[in-house]
Amino acid sequence: MAGKLQTIGFDADDTLWHNERFFVLTQDRFADLLRDYAERDHLADRLIESERRNIGHYGFGVKGFVLSMIETAIEVTEERVPASVISELMEAGREMLAHPIELLPHARETVETVAGTHRVVLITKGDLLHQERKLAQSGLGELFDAVEIVSDKQPDTYARIFAASPGGASAAMMVGNSMKSDVVPAIAAGAWGVHVPHDLAWALEHADAPETPRFRTVVDLGDLPDLVAEIG
Repeated sequence: MAGKLQTIGFDADDTLWHNERFFVLTQDRFADLLRDYAERDHLADRLIESERRNIGHYGFGVKGFVLSMIETAIEVTEERVPASVISELMEAGREMLAHPIELLPHARETVETVAGTHRVVLITKGDLLHQERKLAQSGLGELFDAVEIVSDKQPDTYARIFAASPGGASAAMMVGNSMKSDVVPAIAAGAWGVHVPHDLAWALEHADAPETPRFRTVVDLGDLPDLVAEIG
C-alpha cells in the first residue's frame, strides 16, 4: 500500500462506463410518444417529479425509470394513455437493460494503475441484477478487491464500506461523476472525494461542490493516478 491513502472507491455509471445517455435517448422517445398530450418541457418536469416521489419505492435504475414514465403517461393523459404507448415504454426499458457496455476514456488503464498500489472497491447504486450484468460485461470485475452494490449512497454507506479497509474512511478516496452521491457523502464520512465531470447529469444528482481540502476535481480518469500519487 502507498502512503496515507489506502483505498480507492470507484463509482460505475457515467464514471467508468456510459449510462445517462441511454436515459436521455429513452426520455426523447417518451416525449415523442406523448407529444399529443403534453409539451416536451412540461412532460420532463412531470417525469422528474414522478422519479423523485418513486425513488423510495423503486430505488435507482432502469426499472424505476420505466415505472415513473408509465405513471407520468397515465397522469398527463388523464388515464387515457393507449396500451400501445405503455407497451413501447416497457420495450424501451428492456432495450436499456440489454444495451452493451461502453467504457469511458481511460477507465480500464486507470483502474489497473491504481489497483497496482491501492485497494480498489467498486461502489455503485441501482438494480442489483442490472449492475452485476454491466460489471460482467465491462471486463473490469477482476480488477476490484470488492464490489458493493447499494440502494443509495449516504455518509453511513461509505463509513461502513471503508471501515473494512485499512485506515478506514480517512485513508480512502471516492471517485465519481455525481457530486451528490459520490463526493459529498464520502467526504462527510471522512474520505477524500474526487469529482470526474460527465457531460450528462441527472437532475436529481445535482449538489454544490463542498468547501474542504478533501475535495478535488479531475478533467477525466486519465488524471486520477497522478492525483492519487500526490495525495498518497
